[in-house]
Amino acid sequence: MEAAGLPDIGPCLSVRGICDYSDSHKSKEWQEYAAATAAAFAREFLEKVPPTEETPPRTPQSDRLQGYWLQNENYNNCVRDLRETDPRDDKSRIEETKGGLLEDAYRWILKNDKFQEWYNASQNQLLWIKGDPGKGKTMLLCGLINELEKEQNSLLSYFFCQATEARLSNATAVLRGLIYLLLVQCPPLISHIEEKYDHAGKQLFEDGNAWQALSKIFQAMLEDPLLDGVLLIVDALDECTTDQEKLLDLIIKSGNVKWIVTSRNWPEIEHVLERSTQKVRLHLELNQDSVCQAVEAFIEWKVEKLAEKKRYDAKLKSDVKSYLANNADGTFLWVALVCQELADGKVLRKCHTRKRLEAFPKGLDPLYGRMMDYISSLDDAEICTEILALASVVYRPVTLTELETLLGSQYDGEDGDLREVIGCCGSFLTLRGDAIYFLHQSAKDFLVNKVSDQISPSGLTYQHELIFKRSLQALSETLRRDICQLGHPGVDIDEIFEDDLEPLDAIRYSCVYWVDHLLESEPTRLKNKLKNDGAIHLFIQKKYLYWLESLGLLGSIVEGVKSMHKLEDLATVSCSEHTLGAI
Repeated sequence: MEAAGLPDIGPCLSVRGICDYSDSHKSKEWQEYAAATAAAFAREFLEKVPPTEETPPRTPQSDRLQGYWLQNENYNNCVRDLRETDPRDDKSRIEETKGGLLEDAYRWILKNDKFQEWYNASQNQLLWIKGDPGKGKTMLLCGLINELEKEQNSLLSYFFCQATEARLSNATAVLRGLIYLLLVQCPPLISHIEEKYDHAGKQLFEDGNAWQALSKIFQAMLEDPLLDGVLLIVDALDECTTDQEKLLDLIIKSGNVKWIVTSRNWPEIEHVLERSTQKVRLHLELNQDSVCQAVEAFIEWKVEKLAEKKRYDAKLKSDVKSYLANNADGTFLWVALVCQELADGKVLRKCHTRKRLEAFPKGLDPLYGRMMDYISSLDDAEICTEILALASVVYRPVTLTELETLLGSQYDGEDGDLREVIGCCGSFLTLRGDAIYFLHQSAKDFLVNKVSDQISPSGLTYQHELIFKRSLQALSETLRRDICQLGHPGVDIDEIFEDDLEPLDAIRYSCVYWVDHLLESEPTRLKNKLKNDGAIHLFIQKKYLYWLESLGLLGSIVEGVKSMHKLEDLATVSCSEHTLGAI
């Protein structure tokens, strides 16, 4: 009877030694022998059965396994509307674009005194990792995320700001990304959103009050016991170009949470973060020895790949390593750019490799300058500089098809040719699928701040004007009723497949951003563009409904409404009897 009640406590297997049967054959003298036999059997049994891990207690992470949430329509709708981007996909894209993540390039930080001070602190603290461009801050953070996710002690949410994409460079987008990852890991947190979402729907995350609403929701979530010990990570605060100060203020005021943030050495960021009373600052330039060792490991890794691809002998391999190590100055990006150039299929013979290698100057800006000189010497220099100028002012990475539209009559080649032309800009741009990205934010900064007169002699405002004109022309020529041939206007958006939207591929970017480029055009010429019977007036008169239809199909109605408000404000400011009365 010693085992009675055990199954009520939990799953178990009882091993018994029998010494008597009911009350008819009692034999107490056998009890000790029976107990010993049971113990011996149990020991042998345990030696043969492999051990299993202890089942952890229920945590917020385990809630995501509940099928209930997968079947909850309100939860799924809310998560879908909240999602502007999935930071997990952004992390994978960044790692892939940069050629992979090398453990030896980031593991040094785990033993760093400043990191350990922050990690072991009982109070909630902010860890601010700051450093110059190209020092590996983003990849360092990718590695830290991997390491911290292994611990699984608490929830982890993160966001990667990118100034080259409008949807990744504003404070509201950061909050949406952080909340999205928290929700998919811990669905019960939806209780902090449900009431407002039921009233406003997707507009809660997109209208003019989105920041105010989301920041209140976010703060309420952080006070929920389910998020006890939560860790939040934001990369590249300097690339949050819209409402940056609001985001910084929220970070330093958020309690019950640990933060890791990275940024460049910008005074405006320092000014705000200095107000945090619980912070640890990790300055990469003050940890030069650790960073340089990480860069050396990165050089070793990159040169091994190069040597395998280009069949270097031992001497050439050693020479390449030495040159990179002596000139890298603790900058991962410089090494990556040089190795990319050396991997060029045109660099074949050993003498070519040495000649190309010795031509690379030390430092990022001199290296970018040399690359611009190379582009200027090409037969395709004109189209290359036009593409670089366009890439410098667009609000998100454009596809090859969209780029053809924005180039207008400047380009009359084929898609394959355009890929080759972008390949000539490879030190600045990269193709991922059909989308064109800057290799690094510092590449865009160099073009805009150092050589803008070279890529756009008439100024970047003129580049905005060109995009506006070409966009409006393309929209005027392309938009028509039922452009995607869906048959009737009541089709459920969920029943429309990506292939159905192919007629919009060339004008997707133009549909959403033509007004923004108009606003960035030369101010003195805006009034002429708004005249009655002008291009905008005729577009509004003849194509307005078709434009709204296309915005709806693209899921960008909110952007369209904002564009109309901007256009109305512009017309009001430029108000005269000759300006746009139709607005």
